[in-house]
Amino acid sequence: MNAAIADAMDARYDTTGMATQDTVLSPHFYTTDYQALDRIDVEPVRADWDRLMEEFQADANRGHFRRSAEFDTVDFDAYSPELQRELVDFLVSSVTSEFSGCVLYAETKSGCRTPTSNDCSATWRATNPVTPGFINDTLKDFGIAVNLGFLTKAKKYKYFSPKFIFYAVYLSEKIGYARYITIYRQLEKHPEMRIHPIFKWFKEWCNDEFRHGEAFALLMRANPHLLTGANRLWIRFFLLAVYATMYVRDHSRPHFHAALGLDPTEYDLQVFRVTSEISKQVFPFTLDTDAPAFRAGLDRLRRIADGIAAARAQGGIGGGLRRIGLTVAAGLTFAQLYLHPVQDHQVPESVRLAPTW
Repeated sequence: MNAAIADAMDARYDTTGMATQDTVLSPHFYTTDYQALDRIDVEPVRADWDRLMEEFQADANRGHFRRSAEFDTVDFDAYSPELQRELVDFLVSSVTSEFSGCVLYAETKSGCRTPTSNDCSATWRATNPVTPGFINDTLKDFGIAVNLGFLTKAKKYKYFSPKFIFYAVYLSEKIGYARYITIYRQLEKHPEMRIHPIFKWFKEWCNDEFRHGEAFALLMRANPHLLTGANRLWIRFFLLAVYATMYVRDHSRPHFHAALGLDPTEYDLQVFRVTSEISKQVFPFTLDTDAPAFRAGLDRLRRIADGIAAARAQGGIGGGLRRIGLTVAAGLTFAQLYLHPVQDHQVPESVRLAPTW
């Protein structure tokens, strides 16, 4: 791609600017209390923990993320403008989300002192950076990319206590697996809808996500107070926040999902089902995402999010007042979804799962 085209692409898609945005729907960078993290005990699951650390060190996906000649044949200009925009948005969001894990694990390595926390962060750091680089190379093919070095300095960091880190990252990794394996299975059946060769690597990508989530499952099961009492309320909040964010964000990419042969609503509900089945390994309940009232609440949130975007584009006093009213409506809708009955169950005796979906 020549310099003139690259400059035009940079003007149309400020990918680093997109990645640094700090909104409810954007991926975030986190920092935590590292002294408290050092006090986390894994002895109740020591055997499973040591086996998982060996898996990280072996790095089953080493060498998988290698570009093929197919990447050189992609014609970005052949995509419709709508698909271009939504594909870039998907890739930038994916890079930012994956890189946030790298940042967190690096922060953990520098801030923690115990062998358990250091071993864990070191092995994650060894396996996790490959994926954001692989995705970013795809953006570079389009003449754009996320400046990851700048991102570490420019993006705001949010403080989360260790237990919130556990809930958020566990769900991020497991729902990431469910998202990517669902897309991969769809394109296995319909290879003609594989709009880019990067989707051939989604199986390896999502298996990494699954394995990282296993570590957080073990940490929580080793410290059962994180899963009982008032902490059940926090688990419920994080489950709903992750599901609602995904639902709203995916419905903002209709052309992307249509190109893959996916209906955003059915795709999201399937991802919720898979994530709920996986999360039974550690959480004592799941959200009833197939209930009509729950689905109606998600749709209401989606419409409100569209209204907020329109009000932001409108600007001025009228747009600002409209945004305030819609933000209040979003909060009330989220509260109604939060109070929707959950489905309790007994957690299994064995914590570890295999990525079999």
